[in-house]
Amino acid sequence: MPYDDELNNEVHPVAAPLKGRKGRGAVTNMQGRYELQQRESFDDGWVQEDEDESNAGDVPSAWKTQVIDEHAKTILTRNTSPDLPFGVSLNPYRGCEHGCIYCFARPTHSYLGLSPGLDFESRIFAKVNAPELLRQELAHPSYQPEPIALGINTDAYQPCERDLRLTRRILEVLHECEHPVGLITKSSLIERDLDLLADMAAKRQATVAITITTLDPVIARTLEPRAAAPARRLRVIRTLTDAGIPVGVSIAPVIPFVTEPDLEHILAAVADAGVISANYIVLRLPWEVNPLFQQWLQTHFPDRAQRVMNRIRDMRGGKDYDATFGKRMSGEGVWADLIRQRFEVAVNRLGIGKRVHRFASLDASRFRKPLHIPPTIRKSSGQLDLF
Repeated sequence: MPYDDELNNEVHPVAAPLKGRKGRGAVTNMQGRYELQQRESFDDGWVQEDEDESNAGDVPSAWKTQVIDEHAKTILTRNTSPDLPFGVSLNPYRGCEHGCIYCFARPTHSYLGLSPGLDFESRIFAKVNAPELLRQELAHPSYQPEPIALGINTDAYQPCERDLRLTRRILEVLHECEHPVGLITKSSLIERDLDLLADMAAKRQATVAITITTLDPVIARTLEPRAAAPARRLRVIRTLTDAGIPVGVSIAPVIPFVTEPDLEHILAAVADAGVISANYIVLRLPWEVNPLFQQWLQTHFPDRAQRVMNRIRDMRGGKDYDATFGKRMSGEGVWADLIRQRFEVAVNRLGIGKRVHRFASLDASRFRKPLHIPPTIRKSSGQLDLF
């Protein structure tokens, strides 16, 4: 409710209480950093306590997922980051319905004039021409094969993939060309493509990483609401491993006092399921991920929110985030060192390797150009032949 300031009789707005939404990670649809006008919601006293809570605030009660077709111009992204084990990646989708509150890709929705909050997990852009673009890239005379990381920014197996099958068609192109690929996912839908992945893995052309953040289903339900449950991901690891596909685990992110206590338990569970490599990443809070995560903390863990942020700052040189290469994934300081030591002791005890094997061991020597060359790059007559 508004209140009167006894000194000057001014009425000051009171911030509306934040409430989580079932099946959604973000608790607000905060504006992106490129918006020219800033808006702030507040409780004006008109919303009654017994009213449907979904009608409170400035967020519509019906927040359904929209999948929007996008015709991309390019499909492969290259990077030279020393923190990453791959140089080329491919993302069939922008935005992700899994709704993981910590997702480092959330700020990319700001480039589209959309919110990194609820928009990111409900306004999904599907690159419907991704398989054709990939075929064009692989058919180009100057193309040199190296392992492609599939689904790095946003999950290539998020719910809409079940119908759109873009990832499946991309894998079919890579399978045809005997091109190496590494996938990372939280979804059980990857089991659908077992036939392609198993055949590629037998020739050292495919590897998979499953992300497991926590083994607690209650925490997972708010932290990554539409991803597969932790127990289901362990079953996926076993299924892929039994099919001969090398599987690693990515424990990401490690959130102090939320998922961090689970570190050794996760490693023991995935070792039992058959993983052969593991890595971890300390929570990263770039750009709008920072306020969105803190809103989530205040909503779901108000009792430890300040404690969590204090520990994060301890590992980030006093800041909420440090993007410096070599530090952004693991942090620095005493607490970062303790996490590293705990991780190394556990993987050594369990006989789990490090993540570098996943891409370093993939074989690109059998690569062949696609049999079907898309019309857009077929040789034409005249001077264009020079290009």
